[in-house]
Amino acid sequence: MGKYFGTDGFRGEANVVLTAEQAFRVGRYIGWYYGQRHEDGRARIVIGKDTRRSSYTLEYALSSGITSSGSDAYLLHVTTTPSVSYCCRTGEFDCGVMISASHNPFYDNGIKIMRANGQKIEPEIEEKIEAYLDGEVGELPHATREHMGNVVDYAAGRNRYIGYLMSIPTRAFNGMKVGLDCANGASWNIARAVYEALGAKVYVINNQPDGVNINDHCGSTHIEGLQKYVVDNGLDAGFAYDGDADRCLAVDEKGEVVDGDRILFLCGKYLKETRQLDGNTIVTTVMSNLGFHKSCEALGIRTEKTDVGDKYVAENMMANHFVLGGEQSGHIIFGKYATTGDGILTSLMVMMTMLEKKLPLSMLAGEMQQYPQCLKNVVVTDKQAAQEDPEVLAAVDKVTRELAGDGRVLLRASGTEPKIRVMVEAATDEICEDCVDRLIQVIRDRGLAAE
Repeated sequence: MGKYFGTDGFRGEANVVLTAEQAFRVGRYIGWYYGQRHEDGRARIVIGKDTRRSSYTLEYALSSGITSSGSDAYLLHVTTTPSVSYCCRTGEFDCGVMISASHNPFYDNGIKIMRANGQKIEPEIEEKIEAYLDGEVGELPHATREHMGNVVDYAAGRNRYIGYLMSIPTRAFNGMKVGLDCANGASWNIARAVYEALGAKVYVINNQPDGVNINDHCGSTHIEGLQKYVVDNGLDAGFAYDGDADRCLAVDEKGEVVDGDRILFLCGKYLKETRQLDGNTIVTTVMSNLGFHKSCEALGIRTEKTDVGDKYVAENMMANHFVLGGEQSGHIIFGKYATTGDGILTSLMVMMTMLEKKLPLSMLAGEMQQYPQCLKNVVVTDKQAAQEDPEVLAAVDKVTRELAGDGRVLLRASGTEPKIRVMVEAATDEICEDCVDRLIQVIRDRGLAAE
């Protein structure tokens, strides 16, 4: 974890934590850095953005920085994070940049940088960018005259991505009634086009972005609106994306939420049945439900755990040639088709599983046992001290022994806030909450809480 770059890029409140000046300097550095790989010093960098008002400011600042270093900036305009990843790996770009704060409120924004294969950049490059932002390295040369870079309209790249998504399903969606919650974000002008081309009867909500309503009581972080909408309109399924559409949660025909664990399970089971689950393994993070692991074990499917963050899932998948991985939050990676989480692709794969197995989503998702889970956050004065305190660790061990293999405990530091996340899974909601409250009380009794 760097000073500016976390697990999902450089993120914070626009013009407070992440300023136009910083975006310009990020552009200056990556334009120069990747330009060094070319004899003429001219790199090709593709840029996308979500619908936040501040995304336009940051896009112009980044483009100015890139071109002033002698590289070319290709603008996809409003598009999804996975479309930038797709363009990186298919369009001979040196790197890509997505301007988005994902599921955060509109006033936040972020810069995600991807390498040529569509995955997030290496930590060592992030460290170099941070050193430049802090003035720890010398100033970079400015390009002049004919050596200055160009800004290129690259809307065609987004259109190619849409065509790619349309080509993936092997059967039409004719007769299927599908709801899409676009979170007033980047998927608003893409998801409908894909589903209508595949023949579905499409019902779309939250697809009127105005710069400040992205993720506002909608999308994958506020899925209750889609739950009601699916039931009220008698839909076969609903899919909720986040602001940059790299994650997806589903709603079955009964209005029940199908989270990332259940999506991984039902798609993984289908891939195993059709001999497409390479390595017979699904990669998840430590946050995945214990029931997911037990259900996979019952089917003879291996699971591997990584730290929280889809970048870690992607790295594990690539290193071991696995084809399926993701997070409970809905970042799902289908390695045959993408190198990053893709919400629209995920929804297409769920639809394909429903159609191939001729079963409703409720039955497919209901095959996975799910343990009750309780997660609470504690604001602390020192995250490391709270995680390493001997009495806190002793309390965790005690609760773990009490659960006796029929549950689990997880203490995890937030990557962006001064918080410790305390999570317990157990046989009942009452047991979960009691265990979490006991652990939080130990943290407070030790004087580690800032509340």
